[in-house]
Amino acid sequence: MTDQPILYMDDAIRPYRSMSRQGLLVILGVLLAFNLLITVFLFAIGAFPAPIFLGVDFVGVLIAFHVSNRRAKVGQRVQVTHDEVRVIRERADGAATLWTSPTAFTRVEIEKDDGRVCRVRLRLRNRSMALAAALGPAEQAEFAARLQAAMRTALAERHA
Repeated sequence: MTDQPILYMDDAIRPYRSMSRQGLLVILGVLLAFNLLITVFLFAIGAFPAPIFLGVDFVGVLIAFHVSNRRAKVGQRVQVTHDEVRVIRERADGAATLWTSPTAFTRVEIEKDDGRVCRVRLRLRNRSMALAAALGPAEQAEFAARLQAAMRTALAERHA
């Protein structure tokens, strides 16, 4: 039997995407119908090269949505145990550990701009890593507070 360390924090951070797959198909369908309507008109008036640009425009929108959807599947998982703080990048094709440091020596830094949180960082001596970039300022502040509390609790229970 393996002893799994207690997780004081195990948060997954993913970018928010408000459009569903069905919404995406509706938007692409409307754009395609509009482009086809304009193409028919352009052929009717004899502007044969112009519809090529409508096709390029549609392909560009497809590529942009594809990139956006791929980025939505990439996230960070932040785990805090009494021994270490770990940051894992999660993607559809697997996970990779990006950061590991001892909980006792890791600090959470909060950078603010005009009183709003603009960046949360883990720092260990001269190493640092930005966290929670996909979150808004209020969510970053909440995340930083939870992370600091988890690290304090892990250290307190370790030395109790």
